[in-house]
Amino acid sequence: MTNPPSRFWDRLAEKYARQPIADEDSYRRKLQITRQYLRPDMELLEFGCGTGSTAITHAPHVRHITAIDISGKMLDIARARAAAAGVTNITFEQAAIDDYPAAQSSHDMILGLSILHLVADRNAVIARVHQMLKPGGLFVSSTACIGDTAAFFKFIGPIGKALGFFPLLRVFTRNELVATITGAGFEIIENWQPAKDKAVFIVAKKAA
Repeated sequence: MTNPPSRFWDRLAEKYARQPIADEDSYRRKLQITRQYLRPDMELLEFGCGTGSTAITHAPHVRHITAIDISGKMLDIARARAAAAGVTNITFEQAAIDDYPAAQSSHDMILGLSILHLVADRNAVIARVHQMLKPGGLFVSSTACIGDTAAFFKFIGPIGKALGFFPLLRVFTRNELVATITGAGFEIIENWQPAKDKAVFIVAKKAA
């Protein structure tokens, strides 16, 4: 029987939590760009929230954040971090975006950071995000577009996954990602990549 994806991330959780941010300057810029769009009355959803650092950072600037992840151990760390920071307006839930039971047009902003290259069907996930956003709502993503720098990974990735070394990892280009987002009905208003081998940061708006 195939191991559920959560098992890979549960196994990695403690090590992941101890790792420093790989590119601190780029991460801070992404936070700043996102902050420009936040309002005190906003209802946010973050999927693939990991250990909760980004949700905790944004929480003081919005009304409420629902942060979901498939890994229970990642969420245990996230809850502990939120408690230590005195943050009380985040609800952490174990769930995948594919089957998360949010109502249509229920969120002002949805964050999908370092996650779109890890889902089985990004088209379906982005369509789901579009459905859950209110008219004029924002989708903020940061995505490793491996197809631009290591297209060969589409051949070795499945082998590494079968051996338990890698999670599911989809290989696509920046242009393919942009096409998927715009094809789902979004207008891209921020599109930034600090270097060709870095993640692509996009802010996209659902038509009002």
